[in-house]
Amino acid sequence: MSRLSHMVPTQVGPDALLVLEDGTTFRGRSIGASGTVTGEAVFNTGMAGYQEVLSDPSYRRQIVAMTAPHVGNYGLNDQDMESDRLQVAGFVVREAARRPSSWRSQRDLRTSLTDAGIVGIEGIDTRRLTRHLRERGAMRAGLSTEVLEVDALLARVLDSPGMQGAELASQVSTTEPYVLPPADGSPGAPGTPDAGHTPVPTPRFRVVALDFGMKRSIGTYLTEQGAEVHVLPAAATADQVRALEPDGLFLSNGPGDPATVAGGIATTRALLGEVPIFGICLGSQLVGHALGADTYKLTFGHRGVNQPVLRRADGVVEITSHNHGFAVKASSLGEQVDEHAFATAEHGVVEVSHINLNDDVVEGLSARELPVFSVQYHPEAAPGPSDARYLFDRFSALMEAHRTGARTGGGGS
Repeated sequence: MSRLSHMVPTQVGPDALLVLEDGTTFRGRSIGASGTVTGEAVFNTGMAGYQEVLSDPSYRRQIVAMTAPHVGNYGLNDQDMESDRLQVAGFVVREAARRPSSWRSQRDLRTSLTDAGIVGIEGIDTRRLTRHLRERGAMRAGLSTEVLEVDALLARVLDSPGMQGAELASQVSTTEPYVLPPADGSPGAPGTPDAGHTPVPTPRFRVVALDFGMKRSIGTYLTEQGAEVHVLPAAATADQVRALEPDGLFLSNGPGDPATVAGGIATTRALLGEVPIFGICLGSQLVGHALGADTYKLTFGHRGVNQPVLRRADGVVEITSHNHGFAVKASSLGEQVDEHAFATAEHGVVEVSHINLNDDVVEGLSARELPVFSVQYHPEAAPGPSDARYLFDRFSALMEAHRTGARTGGGGS
């Protein structure tokens, strides 16, 4: 036995079983809580960022497989959480680290999954699983440490709901409004002292953010623009938004089928043209619906930190972070008027501002005559590359122009 074998204790969990709805089976070892869960089996291609994936509300009711072969190397910490808890239904890896190695680590992956009640599995061929989902599409699945007979677990899978038609945003949205103050050092007027003589930054903008499952990093980037961010529940009405007299409206990411988020679509539609609007991920799909488009379910979705997106305005290719299983159908916007633009029935011309170079999926929308734009990917890059962080500057510029009375559309690309 090698010296390394003596140094790193072997940790072998109880048996665990993963079964897909087409009967494909994977047996491995438990790395989390005991139990049985069902959800949509998807894969994420990020080599790092597993903590952000685990805590992203957009992964609600999904069993996430990581394509990186070794996961958990740097542990988990409080600072990198994207919500107040781990959100995935289940977690699948080739091998989970037995001991994290990072000065930032506060706990290990296995303990974190167990404490959060998340069922996890290791020791399966995640390459085979990924190839299968790429060929057959994301599908319902069951993961269990209790039900280890394939037919019994498959029966539970087949009795579980799919993602199409699932309204999940209300499950992860805040239940009460709250306010994020502008960040120290953000642009805008100098701060004024409070009663304790501590400088309080003066807001540059007031932004209302509709929370359909908003990641914490998004709030951070908005406040770094000097915005005072009023976060409202997903069910907030247009009148509730108007009452706050915002300079801009932000539509967050979130889980589930965008077509089911009727309240968010109605609120967005009612505010088109009244206030600048910026949508990310699910928020982009809601912008599409508000403009009259339809959405559809992708075969296996985009989840990872290496998706190439073409910015059509200038031909720049951005490497972007993704997490979505639905997309806007461009042709449903209206009659095509040029290569990338469509005339909507009520809202003028809308451009498909960005496309995915892997499969031509719509990755961004921008209205020519209204102050509204959106992107399907995640410019806050948590996790992922920072190519698209400029979009928060673009939102600020759009709010500034609208406030000064300049007539402007979606702000270009």
